[in-house]
Amino acid sequence: MRLKVAGVTDVGLKRENNQDYFLVVDDLGLYVVADGMGGHQGGEVASKLAAQTIEEVVRKSWKEDQGVSPYDLLQRAYTSASKNIYEMSQSNSNLKGMGTTAVTVLMRNNKLFIGNVGDSRVYLIHPPYIWQMTDDHSLLNEQIRAGLIKPENAPQFMAKNVITRSVGFERVVHCDVLERELQEGDYILMCSDGLSGQVTDRRICDICLTIPFDDVAPRLIEEAKRNGGDDNISAIFIQVVT
Repeated sequence: MRLKVAGVTDVGLKRENNQDYFLVVDDLGLYVVADGMGGHQGGEVASKLAAQTIEEVVRKSWKEDQGVSPYDLLQRAYTSASKNIYEMSQSNSNLKGMGTTAVTVLMRNNKLFIGNVGDSRVYLIHPPYIWQMTDDHSLLNEQIRAGLIKPENAPQFMAKNVITRSVGFERVVHCDVLERELQEGDYILMCSDGLSGQVTDRRICDICLTIPFDDVAPRLIEEAKRNGGDDNISAIFIQVVT
């Protein structure tokens, strides 16, 4: 199997700078979307540093052929990223308190491995269905899972942007790791909450399945901006082909 990949990021309509960062590294089968937070500069620094650290750890393992399982490799990468961001924030008062979400897709032997911290998302689309593969680490999701808020009332929840786990806010972080066997006809969408918070899953699925591949990511950005564009918006769209 091989992959077709397209990524795009946009500042949106309400923010002055773009604190999202995405990474496409085809030779490693590695893809990352990070959504930073922490002051005017901190978010940009944190998201970029997280993605670059994850790439460094994966590339080093690839070169040394250490036989590390994808599960352990992703946890190692997130641990290193969190440590690097935290230590930088402690050494620079302008960056104090910065952190980032990060979703990572790692392809190995026709299998999809996903690392996740925060509320950026990975969706699996297999016509005609869409599934959210990752679990949001957010106050909103905790309230929904506890039965305190109904999903249909989520848009009115005042603290919907509060995340409960991030890379770099503390020195150590645990990432969720998921695995799935890839199938021909699968699509994977990785995105920051600037997209998922503005466009419904059903609409995302419709766009991914009804327009040409190269137009999907830009159209998703356009749709999010049409619905308000309150946040930075990033998307990586992946098609599994033979």
